[in-house]
Amino acid sequence: MSTTTYALRDSMTMLRRNLKHARRYPSLTLSVVVLPVLMLLMFVYVFGAPLGDGIDVPGVGGGGGRDAYTNYITPGILLMAIATSSIATAVSVCTDMTEGIINRFRTMSISRASVLVGHVLGNVVQTAVSLLLIVCVALAVGFRSNAHVLEWAAVLGLLLFLAFALAWLSAAIGLGSESVETASNAPLPLAFLPFLGSAVVPPDSMPAGIRWFAEYQPFTPITETVRGLLLGTGIGNDGWISLAWLTALTVLGYVWAKASFNRVANR
Repeated sequence: MSTTTYALRDSMTMLRRNLKHARRYPSLTLSVVVLPVLMLLMFVYVFGAPLGDGIDVPGVGGGGGRDAYTNYITPGILLMAIATSSIATAVSVCTDMTEGIINRFRTMSISRASVLVGHVLGNVVQTAVSLLLIVCVALAVGFRSNAHVLEWAAVLGLLLFLAFALAWLSAAIGLGSESVETASNAPLPLAFLPFLGSAVVPPDSMPAGIRWFAEYQPFTPITETVRGLLLGTGIGNDGWISLAWLTALTVLGYVWAKASFNRVANR
């Protein structure tokens, strides 16, 4: 076998380990699924009618009510779910560090990269399952999409790319955390970024300073791309901007995690 083949085999072994761990201890997985579902229900049934009447929903305009806002908020909830789910990666990596499991792996004849790759891919799989559940709930509460199969496939690819990028960033955060409690809190700014974009309301309705941040932060073009593909409102240049952001975040997270892993290994 070549070195690449060994690395792929070890990565798949680590992926199976993380998925089995998630199945045996489902509390963390359930928490990252339940929270976005509760937020979806809250925004639809508590704030949906006034927000739908008060903002210009793409393709509908103002006065669309709860039904229009359900279509508006669902793409934002999907991004919130991905950002929240990435916290699990930081916690699981930090848990392995503090319990000495990663040190044990270092003494074994396995690819070093496979340890982190297993965590990242495990989080992407868990995120895909949570996205499926959220879409089912969204359809049940009134979300309606006119996207065809290719547009749904593009949305899925974009969301999984985001999950992949955030998982690498969270893995780096987990490696740099001194405790599991720190690892669970450190990625929280990522979970709040969609709120400061176009996930809940259009940036045009925000105060000047926050609007500037909302227009130029990475979650806004990704949200608008997912929304445009699902609702048929057009995506303009947001698709290419989203891919550029996601590529940059993935490279940043990978380089950061690799440097942190090597630094910890050399202690």
